[in-house]
Amino acid sequence: MATDSWAQAVDEQEAAAESITCYSLFYSLFTIFFFFFLFHFKEDKAAQSLLNKLIRNNLVNNTNQVEVLQKDPNSPLYSVKSFEELRLKPQLLQGVYGMGFNRPSKIQETALPMMLAEPPQNLIAQSQSGTGKTAAFVLAMLSHVDPNNKYPQCLCVSPTYELALQTGKVIEQMGKHYPEVKLVYAIRGNKLQRGWKLEEQIVIGTPGTMLDWCSKFKFIDPKKIKVFVLDEADVMIATQGHQDQSIRIQRMLPKSCQMLLFSATFEETVWNFAQRIVPDPNIIKLKREEETLDTIKQYFVLCNSKEEKFHALCNIYGAITIAQAMIFCHTRKTAGWLAGELSREGHQVALLSGEMQVEQRAAVIERFRDGKEKVLVTTNVCARGIDVEQVSVVINFDLPVDKDGNPDNETYLHRIGRTGRFGKRGLAINMVDSKMSMNILNRIQEHFNKKIEKLDTDDLDEIEKIAS
Repeated sequence: MATDSWAQAVDEQEAAAESITCYSLFYSLFTIFFFFFLFHFKEDKAAQSLLNKLIRNNLVNNTNQVEVLQKDPNSPLYSVKSFEELRLKPQLLQGVYGMGFNRPSKIQETALPMMLAEPPQNLIAQSQSGTGKTAAFVLAMLSHVDPNNKYPQCLCVSPTYELALQTGKVIEQMGKHYPEVKLVYAIRGNKLQRGWKLEEQIVIGTPGTMLDWCSKFKFIDPKKIKVFVLDEADVMIATQGHQDQSIRIQRMLPKSCQMLLFSATFEETVWNFAQRIVPDPNIIKLKREEETLDTIKQYFVLCNSKEEKFHALCNIYGAITIAQAMIFCHTRKTAGWLAGELSREGHQVALLSGEMQVEQRAAVIERFRDGKEKVLVTTNVCARGIDVEQVSVVINFDLPVDKDGNPDNETYLHRIGRTGRFGKRGLAINMVDSKMSMNILNRIQEHFNKKIEKLDTDDLDEIEKIAS
């Protein structure tokens, strides 16, 4: 797991190495890893998901095909190419177009007919940030609500307070022309008097508060719920207690309630959780074989040190007419050093790392997207979900590895996938400075079954030829 918090642990280890004894080194490392696993894993996944929502202006132009598994293989499967085909209420159609959705995204084409079907169909869907899945399940909730009934009919559970607020904003935007439908947040700080009966039809919140409102305080009658949405399931299971709370909520709901679960990944732990929450589901998955690197030229550069890697980087950058570039480092310490060196060389550089607040990170990315900086130096905090059309080159200053030092193939894919987007060709260059990193690169080549060519950065003509 190559997360930015792992990079922080490495930084702290480097800083401490020269001054502490073997015993204190062991104790320090134990403390670092203990607190990392106890506090940071959930925060990193949740913060990354929130960052994706904050910076997302448009849908990802995703070329991945979806694989659909139906609970009833005899049921007709169909998709839609326009929102009109869904026969939405006029006020909802107006809300959809008002949000800038001109036609359904790839996952919306397939998921919306299932979510809006009568009788309701349960769904487990894999969908990355930016594919329109939030708008899809929001549209389903708004469509199933009866505005004449003044009590909760739809529940949406998010793993954090901030993510719940972001989903709530989508509900408010899409329901702008449907004022009869009301929304309430079951989140920390929103305290209601005992005996209060909610009149809002949609409740969005975090698992603990939502469970309290359903069972302890009885603000919600779970037997009247029509739609239950569990969003960001992969983030949810990273948080202690959230799995159990979500399952307890689900068990209180009627069998006729529509269950919708979404996750960016389908790891085994997520899949096991999804199957406990959603009975007899339709399933939408991204086909892994579609995660292709065909539009990206990949090369590696042999170096002997960090300084030599920087020299090679300058040669590459000087020989290519680059719109914008992203450079990935393993630790914050290396990222900070590299950003400083590039600035001294006169480059417009932005630095992005995990110690920054989510809002600060979003501001840096906005400046980069607007072209105010041409180079973004970052750790893995920026590997996923950032789409900047002008990015033409991605450079792995350090190859991605997990906490055990093995190649992190998924992170590699996400890193170099920042280029070659929107149907354009991209360039990815990997810096190799040891036998160990060469071994890592060889294993990445084997995993993707794709040869990565060697590049001589002193041959400027060859670099220009490659980039053209």
